Amino acid sequence: MKKLKVGIAGYGVVGKRRHQFINEHPNLEVIAVCDQTYKEVFTDAEGMKHFTNYKELLKEELDILFVCLPNDIAAEVTIAGLDHKMHVFCEKPPGRNVEDIRKVIETEKKHPDLKLKYGFNHRYHDSVRMALDIIRSEKLGKVINVRGVYGKSKIISFSGGWRSKREVAGGGILLDQGIHMVDLMRLFCGEFVEVKSFIDNTYWNHDIEDNAYAIMKDTHGRVAMLHSTATQWQHRFVMDIALSEGYIELHGILSGSKSYGEEKIIIGKRDEDSMDGQMEFKNVNFLKDNSWKDEIFEFADAIINNKSVLSGTSNDALETMKLVYNIYYSDESWREKYNIPNPN
Repeated sequence: MKKLKVGIAGYGVVGKRRHQFINEHPNLEVIAVCDQTYKEVFTDAEGMKHFTNYKELLKEELDILFVCLPNDIAAEVTIAGLDHKMHVFCEKPPGRNVEDIRKVIETEKKHPDLKLKYGFNHRYHDSVRMALDIIRSEKLGKVINVRGVYGKSKIISFSGGWRSKREVAGGGILLDQGIHMVDLMRLFCGEFVEVKSFIDNTYWNHDIEDNAYAIMKDTHGRVAMLHSTATQWQHRFVMDIALSEGYIELHGILSGSKSYGEEKIIIGKRDEDSMDGQMEFKNVNFLKDNSWKDEIFEFADAIINNKSVLSGTSNDALETMKLVYNIYYSDESWREKYNIPNPN
């Protein structure tokens, strides 16, 4: 088949990394990109066009649009791409707030023949996939509770410092990075119906949070505890999943920065005869990050073979954003300080 023409809106760190893995698919070809840093339109030595804004990009005859833009414009460009009859892949978060993703879904419904996918990349890490397989198989019984910490040492500004500004980002470390762990907790447990939280921004003093602490109860009464932080001086990703017949520990996540350490999973089996809590367990280490490639290839397969998007659907994006904003909303002082609406 002929190659599908791809455009990338937002050609910074993430956009360029997406391009790297799009290139590995035999049926995809990036023909144009846009970025606000460009002063003029030009075509590079490989024949790829570079535009200064997304409206110029969307004039190209594209089959697929990748949206790698700041939160304040992500939903707008996603909607524009769909209205231009393009399949769209948008990075997380889907916008600044829940209303943004609801507007996208309204447009998506008008174009049932198009595919829309969101980049909840952590779902495609091998340790996460193995954990999900174990949970779904019930080899270690049913989930009892979940605990997770995901943190880095500051609000990282890839370009222009927009991640530290509420008017552009919509939220801080929870919405930017912690959303991945929120999404995984939903993946492992289902929907959460009760949330208690404390939100804080007293260290970095931005108008977005640098710490979010949440306790959440799902529809089965299981509890998940989350700490999303921008004051973790040694970057950290860890999730503990207690099951009725054992446990799963996720440690580290392979990333471009390599700052979260090696990625591994520890799987323990309960020993009913043990008096001191000792269990039979095994360690599995993962040395290669296949998540970016696998995520893109799955999206391409959905388009080429007219399959449903399996993971990172607009409903995933909506429910995960609602949970993030429930965490914000449940802290009364934070809700009043920043006028957080009820997301439900």
